Amino acid sequence: MIVILMGVTGCGKTTVGALLAEQCGWEFHDADDFHPPENVAKMKRGEALTDEDRWPWLERLHAFLLNSERQGKSLVLACSALKQAYRDRLARGCAAARFVFLDGDKEMIRARLAARKGHYMNPTLLDSQFAILERPQDALRLDTGDSPAEMVRSIRQALDV
Repeated sequence: MIVILMGVTGCGKTTVGALLAEQCGWEFHDADDFHPPENVAKMKRGEALTDEDRWPWLERLHAFLLNSERQGKSLVLACSALKQAYRDRLARGCAAARFVFLDGDKEMIRARLAARKGHYMNPTLLDSQFAILERPQDALRLDTGDSPAEMVRSIRQALDV
């Protein structure tokens, strides 16, 4: 199984994903690590990525997911995947992919971002992420107000892992 935790920056994808992967004995990967240096620099400057910036990154992630599935690996990927087109590109041909949407209140997430240290994502980009967010219809939806442990419990129960 490939679990893709999606949502805006600061919603808890990495925290929840790492905990889920640890409990299941799976690999954990953060899609941020797949960005080319130009994308990282742009985000550090507070510039929102365009679709043109994202397509090569999404293709790299798609190839990684397909390769992992071919190898029979179960894993957790933390990835914003804000638009349906992005999710379609990521999961194309990947039967093992399951999306989990970490959905939350913008002001609560903004407060989390203000307290976060050591991440290149500029907190000023939160508004642009909410502006392009297309809430998925086919994903498990969790409230980011729940604790990471509660969210992992919900994921494991819903996906039977």
